[in-house]
Amino acid sequence: MVNFCSDNTAGAAPEIMRALEAANGGTATPYGNDDLTRRVQARLAEVFETEVAAFPVATGTAANALALSLMTPPYGAVYCAAQAHIQVDECGAPEFYTGGAKLMPMDAPQGKILPEDLSEAIVDAGVVHAVQPAAISLTQASEAGTVYTPDEVGAISEIARQHALGLHMDGARFANAVASLGCSPAEASWKAGVEALSFGATKNGAFAAEAVVLFKPGLSESFAYRRKRGGHLFSKMRFLSAQLDAYLEDELWLRNACHANAMAERLAKGLGALPGVELLYPVEANEIFARLPEAAIAGLLSQGFEFYRWGDPTKSEVRLVTAFNTDPDDVETFLSAAHALAA
Repeated sequence: MVNFCSDNTAGAAPEIMRALEAANGGTATPYGNDDLTRRVQARLAEVFETEVAAFPVATGTAANALALSLMTPPYGAVYCAAQAHIQVDECGAPEFYTGGAKLMPMDAPQGKILPEDLSEAIVDAGVVHAVQPAAISLTQASEAGTVYTPDEVGAISEIARQHALGLHMDGARFANAVASLGCSPAEASWKAGVEALSFGATKNGAFAAEAVVLFKPGLSESFAYRRKRGGHLFSKMRFLSAQLDAYLEDELWLRNACHANAMAERLAKGLGALPGVELLYPVEANEIFARLPEAAIAGLLSQGFEFYRWGDPTKSEVRLVTAFNTDPDDVETFLSAAHALAA
């Protein structure tokens, strides 16, 4: 079975499996007061080249919603792309954790918010009848598989500063973005103005582990209480931290992302050479969005290949996602089948 539905269909990296087994030995102080959790904090500070406050959580939804709750009052507005995960796939969690803040979805060509559109959208500050501008959330890599450059993030950060808004980054695929950009994690985040990052691991080789990384001094003061109240302070925190510790060791997180990106590039190049195939967005991370002949889609699905139809169902569009452990032979098998069907 060749499955390109998503990168969360993959299992866990062997290094992370071994780390969990090692963490299972002996005892450890609960609720994050253990050596592994402290080491994750130190490693994230090293990775990002600055002091950070870092909090392990189990899901990306929790990471996003809890981070936004630090920036947004119940009467606040959070500006995001219309296709952002917080808008489409989190069942109102950001609204719930913020106590009622309103998401303000924006058109985002190629998945990315444009600074000029953002400037026009931020209105009604000080108007008692309206929700108040409070935060901006960017998705990196975007839901279209594209990547914000540090300069693009910086331009949005400047707008955030002008309006005294918080800047959050949903980094479920932050590793894929950094691998694509070839810059440092610091340059892709706080140096460009990001104040809070949801640092993803689950989609890149972990079982279930994310981290909320806070760069802005003082932003972390209430986070521990919010995490506890929200049900994400794990009693046996060492098992979340063991995953993140292994993920950060020897740049496993970047190596995994580089492989996933390379497989996506290989898949996109092969598909782009086929008649009747149109790539809908630049392939800059590990997601591919393409329009295929309907007969090719039906044929691939009937042969047991797995992927999602995407977007307008009448336009024969699909999404393919590669992972840290995607087998190059599976990519070639898929391309061979697609080539035969297209022909």
